Amino acid sequence: MTGRATFVGAGPGAADLITVRGARALERADIVVWAASLVHPDMLDYASPNAEIVDSAELTLEACVDIYQRAVAGDLHVVRLHSGDPSLWGAMQEQLDACAELGLPVEVIPGVSSFSAAAAAIQRELTVPEVAQSVILTRLEGGKTPMPAGESVAEFARHGTTMALFLSAARAKQLAEELRAGGYDAETAVVVAYRVTWPDELMLRCTVGTLAETVREHKLWKHTLFLVGPALDAHGTRSHLYHPGHFHGYRRAERTARAALRGRSG
Repeated sequence: MTGRATFVGAGPGAADLITVRGARALERADIVVWAASLVHPDMLDYASPNAEIVDSAELTLEACVDIYQRAVAGDLHVVRLHSGDPSLWGAMQEQLDACAELGLPVEVIPGVSSFSAAAAAIQRELTVPEVAQSVILTRLEGGKTPMPAGESVAEFARHGTTMALFLSAARAKQLAEELRAGGYDAETAVVVAYRVTWPDELMLRCTVGTLAETVREHKLWKHTLFLVGPALDAHGTRSHLYHPGHFHGYRRAERTARAALRGRSG
């Protein structure tokens, strides 16, 4: 018996946006390590009243490893509750490596990311046919963690597709400048999502040209995500998937519609 650790994505905020599997892991936890500044406190309602609750804000990696060592020694179940999805800016990999060194079995349970929650809030598809078929998840360089070479916002912006930008609100002017330098024009649509799905959620629409002014006006320095790209206000396009001229293993194509669809594709 060696205990175990479960890394759980809490989702963007609302307690009912955690997965069923994640909620069940919390119910069985002996120790819950959570990011109190990022995860809604209602999430702890899923935890056992006997669970030890630890705020990760005061912990270093070494202190986290001490908890995982306790799990090994005492056959304890530790749940590490991350905001959003733990695979995105969750500092999870270093913890997984430490658990591997300790021989502590782990499970990772994904969560709803704030970028998909923001898209749901504004009821927009981020991959609109003939407009954008990719989504780039990134952040502005110059923060606490260095960016690898070639991963600047300006470089990614050259693709012209949908971008979701995290951890960048404190330098909104620089963000807008890099988006422009990469090729987005000033009228490109932007959605500013503050604490999406929380009670004080704020969803704002603006453009690349008015992005910095919008952030400054509403004093959005933290907990803010940006969606950028032409897909945010595109209309009038249609996917091939549900076109009567498209066929697959469950549906035959209509002959005249198939010919029309081929003409469009050609």
